[in-house]
Amino acid sequence: QVQLVESGGGLVQAGGSLRLSCAASGRTFSPYAMGWFRQAPGKEREFVGALTWSSGRTFYAGFVKGRFTLSRDNARKTGYLQMNSLKPEDTAVYYCAALLELRVGLRDDEYDYWGQGTQVTVSS
Repeated sequence: QVQLVESGGGLVQAGGSLRLSCAASGRTFSPYAMGWFRQAPGKEREFVGALTWSSGRTFYAGFVKGRFTLSRDNARKTGYLQMNSLKPEDTAVYYCAALLELRVGLRDDEYDYWGQGTQVTVSS
């Protein structure tokens, strides 16, 4: 069983930065990928980006446009989402998720474990 615990959300002004963390519990953590999603009020959850755990390869949703960066620390079993140049439209609850097996990883129903979510609010 894997548990994911997120941290790092908060309130930031437009143009600011936040770094979200997603720490995994358990003796070992070697998923195929860690994904990040977000859900704004009244909207469906959407894909933000994903990172393949072994290689560190990343891919992002189009709206990221170079503002967000995914990384991971294998020893700490922790993934990170660095968000820069934040905009009010980035306001949402952000979730990390673990994908245990090889899949495309763009849809939330592909993921096996989820964090509890962390609120990010960007003021204008």
